[in-house]
Amino acid sequence: MTVQSTVHSHIDITDTLARLYAFLAQSMDRCVSEAARISYPEAELQAHLAATRATVLDMLSVNLVVKAKVEQECDRVHSLIMACLGDGAAKAVALDELKAERAVLKQKTMALSDLLAVFRSA
Repeated sequence: MTVQSTVHSHIDITDTLARLYAFLAQSMDRCVSEAARISYPEAELQAHLAATRATVLDMLSVNLVVKAKVEQECDRVHSLIMACLGDGAAKAVALDELKAERAVLKQKTMALSDLLAVFRSA
């Protein structure tokens, strides 16, 4: 693999991870915001999320540790979203956990965006 193709590979992986995190964030936002639910059709969001997740996991197949971490993160977010759809005290706890997870996701997305900008300017 040449240096140029390695750089493009890193850019593609970083860009796709950033998109995955953006779709996960949009899914999480739908739990707490009526406006978010209205602004983007659920079926379209889920299709983009599933396709991007599959692409990321395929790209990460060369590193099973990182692939497993991303899979766990996606599963954790999905579980929190499902818990937020319920009722009762469990929903309140899930919403708090979801908000904390959303803050982490925001930081990761910002870091990936910065890294992507550096890769693209090189």
